[in-house]
Amino acid sequence: METNNKEKWGRSSYGELQENWPKTEDGDFEEPAFLKHCASTDMEDELVINMLSAYGIPCVKQYPVDGTLGRVILGMSGCGADLFVPMSMLEDARKLCEGGAEDGEEL
Repeated sequence: METNNKEKWGRSSYGELQENWPKTEDGDFEEPAFLKHCASTDMEDELVINMLSAYGIPCVKQYPVDGTLGRVILGMSGCGADLFVPMSMLEDARKLCEGGAEDGEEL
């Protein structure tokens, strides 16, 4: 008897990202929109991604300068990362990053 948990164990979250990314009326993935550039040295990128995830906003991280090489060698990208969210969720993501959402306030 196979379980779904076994299939997901040890894999990255890209499958989950695809499941959560909104789709257009045609069934294609919605276009990603640039949210911000984050430094990796202070874990800002990971903190922002986790905060967005808590609010149900999927986020893609890209390393624009050194690709993932810096992350492999140093454990982090020395040049930072660019974060992208679905176009329809960009405004909410910006408000969260600016600290505009108060406790209990709906986005």
